[in-house]
Amino acid sequence: MASFSKFGNDLYTGARSYDIVGHRRRWYWIAALVILISVTVPFLRGGFHFGIEFTGGSEFQVAQPAELDQDVATRTVDEVVPGSNPRVTQVGTDTIRVQTSQLEATQTNDVAAALATAYDVPDDRVTSSFIGASWGADITGQAIKGLVIFLILAAIGMTLYFRTWKMSLAAMAALLHDLVLTAGIYGIVGFEVTPAAVIGFLTILGYSLYDTVVVFDKIRENTADDGEGSRRTFGQSVNLAVNQTLVRSINTSVVALLPVAAILFIGAFVLGAGTLRDISLALFIGILVGTYSTIFIASPLYATLRMREPEIAKRDARKVEAQKTAPLTVDETVGA
Repeated sequence: MASFSKFGNDLYTGARSYDIVGHRRRWYWIAALVILISVTVPFLRGGFHFGIEFTGGSEFQVAQPAELDQDVATRTVDEVVPGSNPRVTQVGTDTIRVQTSQLEATQTNDVAAALATAYDVPDDRVTSSFIGASWGADITGQAIKGLVIFLILAAIGMTLYFRTWKMSLAAMAALLHDLVLTAGIYGIVGFEVTPAAVIGFLTILGYSLYDTVVVFDKIRENTADDGEGSRRTFGQSVNLAVNQTLVRSINTSVVALLPVAAILFIGAFVLGAGTLRDISLALFIGILVGTYSTIFIASPLYATLRMREPEIAKRDARKVEAQKTAPLTVDETVGA
């Protein structure tokens, strides 16, 4: 613990520093490659696996079956209704859930009766429900609408708070990176996209935005007095802010990940609760991605946007020349 505290103190004082902004092109290429993979690979694997809430279909639940073998349900449904594409999962410790494409009323009754026979349970232990595709389309539309509204309000809010659209643009780019990458992981691994997962996606955007605002506040503080009196370039001031908040970002992520990981474990392995599992899985992936994007995407991108301004570019050029003859000391690095 003491060594980690010293590590954080060294980053804050400038005794230790990682040139994150200086290697920004590397992070941009990595981000571009990861986004390309996230967009293309899921479609090469057959697209995203959307839950029944989005696609519509029929669902059956077998309570307290004699056995929990999922292959039994798959074979039974395929025999009764060939081509219905059954998806079988275990819910909790004593329930089998079967989701199929949309079935007619007679087919639904036949499948329910066959499942009761296959699992050796009374007919009343097999429940069936139907979800229309139009309801799923409404859910999809509302999710997209909510995402667009969130991004617009977040962009306006950050522009007003930081009084510059460039910070807002950098933050929005990081948020889109988080969303695409998280969705891409779902598609690549084959996780099912459910309304609960979409809720998780929207939640992680808020977390990522919070982490970005914390870092941007420190950037604004460091760059506020970067006139001719400071020997730091604009990029060095931004890089210092990223290093000074690095330990905070790591600690915040770890603290956030611990309860999410606990919920994920309980939801996936103990209770078998689909909603808990789906939300916590999206949160777990998104928190990791959001922490990365704040450090390696949002901050370097903001530095790039500002360093191209003529006034800052000229001032930085003079400071670089001055540093060649007299390198920065640690005190000058932190502005002491």
